[in-house]
Amino acid sequence: MRFPRSAGILLHPTSLPGPFGIGDLGESAYRFVDFLAQSNIYLWQLLPLAPTGFGDSPYQCFSAFAGNPLLISPQRLVDEGFLSPQDLKPQPRFPADHVDFGRVIDYKKKLLNAAYDNFTRSTDTILRVDFLSFCQKTAAWLEDYAMFRVLKDEHGGAAWDTWEPALSRHDKSALESARAEFQEKIEAEKFFQYLFFRQWSALKSYCREHRVSIIGDVPIFVAYDSADVWEHPELFKLNEIGQPTVVAGVPPDYFSATGQLWGNPIYNWDRMSTDGFSWWIDRIKATLDVVDIVRIDHFRGFAACWEIPAGDKTAERGRWVEVPGQDLFASLTKAIPDLPMIVEDLGVITPDVEALRDGFGFPGMRVLQMGFATDSKNIDLPHNHVPNAVVYTGTHDNDTAVGWFASKEGTGSTRDAAQIEQERARCLRYLRSDGKEIHWDFIENAFASVCGIAIVPLQDVLGLGSESRMNLPASQEGNWSWRFKAGALTEKLGKRLKTLAELYDRTQIFDRAAMRECCEKHITAASTI
Repeated sequence: MRFPRSAGILLHPTSLPGPFGIGDLGESAYRFVDFLAQSNIYLWQLLPLAPTGFGDSPYQCFSAFAGNPLLISPQRLVDEGFLSPQDLKPQPRFPADHVDFGRVIDYKKKLLNAAYDNFTRSTDTILRVDFLSFCQKTAAWLEDYAMFRVLKDEHGGAAWDTWEPALSRHDKSALESARAEFQEKIEAEKFFQYLFFRQWSALKSYCREHRVSIIGDVPIFVAYDSADVWEHPELFKLNEIGQPTVVAGVPPDYFSATGQLWGNPIYNWDRMSTDGFSWWIDRIKATLDVVDIVRIDHFRGFAACWEIPAGDKTAERGRWVEVPGQDLFASLTKAIPDLPMIVEDLGVITPDVEALRDGFGFPGMRVLQMGFATDSKNIDLPHNHVPNAVVYTGTHDNDTAVGWFASKEGTGSTRDAAQIEQERARCLRYLRSDGKEIHWDFIENAFASVCGIAIVPLQDVLGLGSESRMNLPASQEGNWSWRFKAGALTEKLGKRLKTLAELYDRTQIFDRAAMRECCEKHITAASTI
């Protein structure tokens, strides 16, 4: 699918300002949509919205289908009658510039439990019918997810492979007993999901009214300690006691000299292919109920995956193992003919990855920060860009533009001091910049690119340094917590973005129905030649 020439901002909802310790789906989210629309920026890219586990990473979640209850807005719960203003008290004093996940989790749990208690006492039959309808529509994943979360809590947060054998093996009789014992807690978990999707649906409708489309991130892998692996162990490469035989990661690269050891279980692709990759089809369809455009993370893993022996401490001893990506995406595009998908094709990109991407017409990525590491043939430099691609000033894994430009040896980069100075000199020369507003130089070059879509992390719009980066790959602490402060999205910033969007013709909007019609006409015309 070819996308219209447009621009967007990368911002995870947790980074929004607000009084409850974490960005949520409340007032600040709506004001951010207003800022986008007023700036003629019609794409909002998010990180995964699923419930996070250990490390708070949105790429290590308890489910590939569920929503993150931490994003539920307490104020909207009050406005909708699920909570009273008194339920919000006592309200802790949270930091404004980052998320203290531990304190937020404790506070949000208290509020969500109060909301459920109020719901159980409600006589609103319309609300109850709506909740039951949600449960029926999502039963394929909701039943097991709710059970998983309750059992995990009952086991003190321990991973599912440490539970009693009958429960860890997903034994039907054991689950029926657990369902009877923990019925109320299971219903509460379902209700929390109902609240998330209720609030998300309202926000998505507001985006649609303002012509803003949402790009949602789909990680290639799921976490081992997740409802997905617990429910479907046969879909993963596990041993006889349910533990991974190999785990995912990437070899040594730009971000880490020892590679990245993610630790996710690897798919049993042979088993997945026997039913036409139905799990993947269900996953992408569910994602497209939530967002407008899917961004697949680590696309190169669909051509070949870096499999690391389970138990290794680094990713260095892995090996490339082929993956049936051609068959997978043929099944996906058949099930979803107008599949609106972009792909993250960074890392070790080989001809088979390019053939898989281009064979299905998926736009890949170009990252300006990576353009100055080599010579003029570097594909991330704007003069080497192509229309069917997405250009980023940087991604959630990169430093901010300002932080990258000011970086020194040993600040999270594998580059030495000489390389850093060389890249900085190339950057200034290429951008014809004096470096005083390097973030705006990056933004303008991204907008000027021939790439169909240009995406800018909000940190670059705000001109923030390394202290505001979202993630440092291969590190375990301090990630995913950045928040911007209230009042940062000024009218001046909006006008500056709008000027660039208009100057470089990036004010077009994504209309899936219109795109589908265009694609069908193109196919029909081609068939008559």
